[in-house]
Amino acid sequence: MNIEQFTVIFAAMKRSELVESIKQKRSVLCVGLDTDLEKIPQHLLHDEDPMFSFNKAVIDATKDFTVAYKINTAFYEAAGISGWQSLQRTLDYIPNNIFTIADAKRGDIGNTAEQYARTFFYTYPFDSVTVAPYMGEDSVKPFLKFENKWAIVLGLTSNAGSQDFQQLQIQNGTLLYETVLKKVSEWGTAENLMFVIGATRKEQLQHVRKLLPHHFFLIPGVGTQGGDVATVCQNTLTADGGILINVSRGIIYAGNGIDFAHDIYLSAKKYQQEMSEFL
Repeated sequence: MNIEQFTVIFAAMKRSELVESIKQKRSVLCVGLDTDLEKIPQHLLHDEDPMFSFNKAVIDATKDFTVAYKINTAFYEAAGISGWQSLQRTLDYIPNNIFTIADAKRGDIGNTAEQYARTFFYTYPFDSVTVAPYMGEDSVKPFLKFENKWAIVLGLTSNAGSQDFQQLQIQNGTLLYETVLKKVSEWGTAENLMFVIGATRKEQLQHVRKLLPHHFFLIPGVGTQGGDVATVCQNTLTADGGILINVSRGIIYAGNGIDFAHDIYLSAKKYQQEMSEFL
């Protein structure tokens, strides 16, 4: 079976369905399931699958407020086979009407890229996967062959190291990240390509939205990393939403006691209420 034959096996979330979810919930919240066993409530460590027990509680507490869940695969891969099993159970538990993101940041070419695409669109049927574009078109195209699946390409990040490459001037004052965004946008459409755009600088958010007026952005950096909902929404929202604001630690570690799930509920609700003011 070749890669093209995988395109119709699993249902996936279309852009129109994601937009409808945003409108119904008045939310662009994406909850990051960066589950660290050293940070979850200690009483859960006695469970058979502590990672899943924690994730299940997070999902139950946040599903009414969020339109997406982002699973950072590094936290699960580090645990070996049991981690992958926890990831599978978590993915299976997420309601079908909520968009799923494999935050795997894969970036290879040819057959290897095709296998990564099969991993996260077939073996683990996520709606989307994060991809690094450093190796060019043939590192992204295999992820765009799956109907109604999404490649979320690293565009402009907010970490200190982004200055090393992304902010370099390459010709006529053009910055490298600008060239990457424009070039990658030609490989797919606004129906199957999103971009990771960091949340911490207003002027950059405005600029990137002008460069890409129709694509969805996955925006990390809100909360503990210094970004805020108002700045992001005011500078990147489109008529149909057009963004997913990811919050991880600010929600999933909002509480650490027996009633931790209630604290998570309150934190997610607070973020959703902030977002609703702009939708």
